Formats: sequence, C-alpha cells, structure tokens
Amino acid sequence: MAEVYSTPEARQYEKIPTRIFESSDEASLKVAKEIAELIRHKEKAGQPTVLGLATGSSPTRVYDELIRLHNEENLSFKNVITFNLDEYYPMDPESLQSYVRFMNEHLFDHIDIKKENIHIPDGNVSRDEVYNYCREYEEKIDKAGGIDLQLLGIGRTGHIGFNEPGSTRDSLTRLITLDKVTRQDAASDFFGEENVPRRAITMGVGSILKSKKVILLAWGEGKAPVIQRAVEGGITTQVPATFLQEHNQAEIIVDDAAGSELARVKTPWLVGSCDWSDELSRTAVVWLAQRIEKPILKLTDEDYNENGLGELVTEYGSAYDINIKIFNELQHTISGWPGGKPNADDSQRPERAKPYPKRVVLFSPHPDDDVISMGGTFHRLIEQGHEVHVAYQTSGNIAVFDDDAIRFADFVTDYSAQFDLAESEAEKVLKEVRQFLETKKPGQVDSEEVKNIKGMIRRGEAKAASRYIGLRDDQIHFLDMPFYETGRVRKKPLSEDDIRIIIDLLRKVKPHQIYAAGDLSDPHGTHRTCLKAVMEAFKECHKDDWQKDCKVWLYRGAWQEWEIEKIEMAVPLSPGELAKKRRAIFKHQSQKDRPLFPGHDKREFWQRAEDRNRGTAELYDQLGFAEYEAIEGFREWHPNKE
Repeated sequence: MAEVYSTPEARQYEKIPTRIFESSDEASLKVAKEIAELIRHKEKAGQPTVLGLATGSSPTRVYDELIRLHNEENLSFKNVITFNLDEYYPMDPESLQSYVRFMNEHLFDHIDIKKENIHIPDGNVSRDEVYNYCREYEEKIDKAGGIDLQLLGIGRTGHIGFNEPGSTRDSLTRLITLDKVTRQDAASDFFGEENVPRRAITMGVGSILKSKKVILLAWGEGKAPVIQRAVEGGITTQVPATFLQEHNQAEIIVDDAAGSELARVKTPWLVGSCDWSDELSRTAVVWLAQRIEKPILKLTDEDYNENGLGELVTEYGSAYDINIKIFNELQHTISGWPGGKPNADDSQRPERAKPYPKRVVLFSPHPDDDVISMGGTFHRLIEQGHEVHVAYQTSGNIAVFDDDAIRFADFVTDYSAQFDLAESEAEKVLKEVRQFLETKKPGQVDSEEVKNIKGMIRRGEAKAASRYIGLRDDQIHFLDMPFYETGRVRKKPLSEDDIRIIIDLLRKVKPHQIYAAGDLSDPHGTHRTCLKAVMEAFKECHKDDWQKDCKVWLYRGAWQEWEIEKIEMAVPLSPGELAKKRRAIFKHQSQKDRPLFPGHDKREFWQRAEDRNRGTAELYDQLGFAEYEAIEGFREWHPNKE
C-alpha cells in the first residue's frame, strides 16, 4: 500500500493540497510519523509541541500508531501540550460519549503526557460561565504559543470541529447548536437521536486557521462528496471546511474511497492525459453515456470529442470500436448463474462452470446483511444446487431496542405463569434483566444478560430468514467475533482470535466461493473490520489446496451500491425473487420499521435494498442492456493485487 501520486496537471482543480492513499491505515501511519518527527524536533530545540486533536473514527489509527511509537520507539509526550477541538454540551466527562473519555481511552491513558498539559472543552461548565470559559480557552492556546499542528476530521455537513454550516471565517471558541445532520450521524453513539445533545462547545474556524499547520483526515465512500466540495468547491460558510483553502499550510489526507469524487480520480480525462486501462475506459464510457443520456452503442465520435474524451477515440480508433468493446464487457457481467452454469461455455461468464455444485461461504457482518445485500443471489445459489453456508460474523446485539428485550423476557415469564411452572433460575435472571432495563440510563452499556438476550433475538431472526431462503440449520454459523462484544458502538481492535475464527470456518468448509461485505461506508466501522478479518484469514490460508480454486466476491447494498462500471458479476432478479428477498429481510423484526442505527439514510433497510437493486437494473437498461426488475452487483477481490 502506498500514496497514490498524480501530476500537478491532474490536481489543477484542487484548492487545498490533497494526498490520496490506497488505505486509511497507510495514511494514518504517515500522519503519525509526521507528528512524531515534529515532537522530537521541538524537543531537541527545547520547545514544547502544541497539538490540536480531534475525536471520531478518523484519527483513531493515528493515535494507535503514536501509542506504538511511545511503547516501542521511546517517543515521549512529556513536552507535548494538547487542545481538543470540541465537546458535547452538556456532557459529563465520565459519560460513554464524552470526548474526555474518548481521548483517555484512545491516547492519553497509554502515553506519558502530563495531565496538566491536556485541554478538552468542559461539557459541565455552567451556562452563565460558557462565554468566559470559551474566551479563556482561546487565551490558553495563545499562551502555549499557538497550535503547531491541528488534526481535523470532517462531517457530512462540511463541519470541522463542530463548526456547522453558517460558521464564519473569524469565529472563535464558542457554544453552538448542532446541525440536524450531525445529530443524526451521532445517533448511534447515543443509542438514538433523541439522546444526542443539541449543543456543543467548539473551537471556531478562526481558531483552527491560526494553527501553524492543519491536517484533515477522511476515510470511506461516505466522505467523498463533502471532500470534493471542500477541495474543489468555492469558499462558503455552508461548507466550513472550504475556509482551509485560505491556509498556506493546510493539507487533506484521504484514502481511495474518500477521494473518489475528486476530478483527478472520477474524471481524470478532464484534467489531463490518461493511461487508458480497461477499467478507466469502461468508467469513461459509462460516464459519457449517463452524462448525455444515450445507450452505449449509440455514442458517436462527436459525443466523445465534445465531452473531453477525444483522446479515448484516438486510443481505440473510433467510437464504434470503443462502444462494442465496453458493451461486450458489461454484457458479460450479467449472469443468472452466480455459482456458474454447469455444462456451459464459461469463457464469457463471470463464474466458472466447474466444479459443480460449489461449496459457498457467505459472510454477513451483522445478522441481516446477507439478505439485505444479496438475498436474491443467496436464494439463487441454493436453488441452483450449491452447498451454501452463511456465517454471521457478529451478534448484532447492540442494535436491538430495550423494549424488544423486555418483550422476550416477558414471554418466558408469562409462559411459566400460564402453565404454573416452578420458578427456574432462568426466570430469576429474566426478572433481573427487566429490572435493569427499566432503570437503564440513556447510553448505559447493557449487562451481560441483556446483551445475551439481544443477541439471541438477532440469532433467531437470522435463522428464520436463512430457513426461509432455503438453508438447513447445520449450514448456519454464528461466529460471535470478540472484537464486537463491547456493548458499545466503539469496538475493540481486530485480533488474532477474530481472524482465527474465520480461518477455522474456511478450513472446515473449503469453499469454492466466498461472499463478503464490501460496503465500507458502514458508519460504525463493523463492515470494514469484518472484511479485513476475511481478507486476513484468506491470506493466511494461501497454502491451502482449496484456495487455489476459490473466488472471493464482494457485495454491497446496506449502505451504498457498486458503481456500474465496477460491477464484475450482475445477478438479475425477477419480481418474484425481489419479493422473496423483501420477505426474508422482514424476518429481522427487531430491525423493521425503525432500526436502532439507521445511519444517515432514513429509509428502512428493505427499501434501501430494493431502491438500489432497481436503480442498478435501470442503469443497465439505460445503457442499452435488457430490462430487468432488479440487479444485485458483485466485484471480485484479487488478493494478489493487494
């Protein structure tokens, strides 16, 4: 993995220096190294290092590396002063959601920084003292000599710190009202939007711009649109991050996914000469067809020339030659046989005809991702005679409402009472569970008993859905990966124990096909972690005989869909199959109507899935292919390219 370089010509639309890395891990290591070098340089000069720090998922890997550098390479923080960007208001510092607790858990408790050098806005300061407190916070930064390096994340509204749309260029530390979108995005941390504080104390845009250097981090497809606006758009109070364009030492660091909407990535032919790989050619043709609303086979030389793609015509000779090539490539992605069609010529099909039947492992991060994202393909594989195993990687227990747990506890208690059964130890536990839930505070971590009940609810729903699809009970596997079991949205790091669980299942089944979730925009990071576990396990098994004849397909659907030019296997669904998929999703009753963690999309998961599947089919139709009710898309993962 490495930084993705490009020419100055390709970056001509970028108003803030932006570095794109293939992975967030690699990018985070680079940032941590820069921070470490700054600390050591200032220490040699006998000066303190003043760091501005951020919370959220973006900087956590940076903090992990700083801890490693402290433990293994003697990086000392005794001469470091820190100022955090923001804090919810009101917020007790011991609360699960407090940024004081976040920073202690992710950094401060693991390094040798002096407690008196740590500054985080106080979420408990009285309302009538907030103004003076904020003014004093600014004075403390100035007294420390100003911030040498400020780390930032970015919200979907374009906020930096908690500077929401409308924040001015010269704003300083203050109490602000949180935007509705920001509160929606924070809802998962607080177990419901209604529990998210409406206000926060934040350093202002002006406070941030006074920093000597600023580094903004962003990972994942979900951040791509706002990164594009921040980097290439005009300066506006509606996207506060655009004010960084005025800073002469500001830098934005993103992974491939977060940088995917930038012109040099999305439409590189508009910013300079291109090396026309097959994938880039396909991307350009699909873009052109959608832009001018024409089927691929009707595109002309003039269409290409008038839309900045004359170089592609020169490369291939004519629009006709390009059109035929790309049309055939996309046509060959469409297959009603996701496991391969037996006794058929597979030279133009995405999957092999042999062996038949295949052994298949479908990994589902949560107990419903399988049917949400590929329920139609799941059913098709079983219907076509393959040996399918589904592996639910996590319990999904934190995504169950308390009243659902109470309802199940009541069922057992009422059943015992109705049939005059003697009170058992189980009933005593259930009474304690009910008592706990009735006195539970917002955001409080569930007891082990409650987590177990909620996990059993998700497990029962997953069994019901899998049985409905056509799976036997002995083909349903609940992995309960340890990293997930914190009872909180924030999880533990992926461990060898997690990966070993995946390895054991793979070596037991010896699959010819693996399906795994590739939608990394999951706002809680579980999908990303689960995919990493599958990839690490697969690599660990590289000497196993079964792996020589195994393909790995990545699905999406819960949070976003594959772009059509990236799809390598498109499985069409009939109206009846789409209806069956919907009913399978309905088996997950605890996630129906109002899921606990909906993310920023307010539609129910079955609605998202149907809309995306129908949308993919409509795109194929618009490009000139057969008209289908819906399509589920997959992309092959090639470990040798990693």
